[in-house]
Amino acid sequence: MNWLEYENNAINNGYSAVCGVDEAGRGPLAGPVCAAAVILPENTIIEGVNDSKKLSEKKREQLYEVIKNTALSYSVSYATVEEIEELNILNATMLAMRRAVEGLKIIPDYVMIDGNRAPKLETACETIVKGDAKSMSIACASILAKVTRDRLLYEYAKEYPQYGFDKHKGYGTKLHIEMLRKYGPCPYHRKSFLKKILK
Repeated sequence: MNWLEYENNAINNGYSAVCGVDEAGRGPLAGPVCAAAVILPENTIIEGVNDSKKLSEKKREQLYEVIKNTALSYSVSYATVEEIEELNILNATMLAMRRAVEGLKIIPDYVMIDGNRAPKLETACETIVKGDAKSMSIACASILAKVTRDRLLYEYAKEYPQYGFDKHKGYGTKLHIEMLRKYGPCPYHRKSFLKKILK
C-alpha cells in the first residue's frame, strides 16, 4: 500500500503544493456537511492515519491534533443545513469543499478530491474514488472533517438532548428516527431528508 502514490505522481508532474480534500456528513438527517483540505509536507506519512470510518473515535481525536500540527496548511469548512436545503446535498458538498480549499493559507497548485465529483476550482485537480483509503492527504482531510463535524453534533446534543445527537451524529439510526417521530424536527434537521420518515 503506497499512501503517497497520488501525491508523488503530482510532485513528479511538477506540482509542489498538493492538497487532499474530503467531506463528512453527506448522509445524516441533521447538521451541516463538513469538508477539509490538507497540504502535508512532501513525503509525510502520519502513523495510524486511515480512512476516518475505519478508525475509532478516540483514535480520530488523537490523530486530529497530530494532523493539524504536521500539516503545512489545513482548512475546515461547512455548508449549512439551509444551504443543503437550497442547493441539494451534492451541490452543498461541493460548496463546502471549495470553501475548504479557498481557506488554506498556502494556495495549492494541485487538488486531490475524494469521490468522483470535483467542485469548481481554478486549480488543477483530480478525483479519486475511495481516496480516503489511498491517499495520505485525503485520509488526513477525512479525519479533520469527521472530528470537526462530530464535535459540532455534541454541541447540538446539549441544546436538543432529546434526539441523541451525541450517539448517532445525526445519522438515521433507529433511535434518531424514533425521536424524530416523537418530537418532530429541530432547526438542525434537514427537512428534505425527512419526507419519507415523517409521512
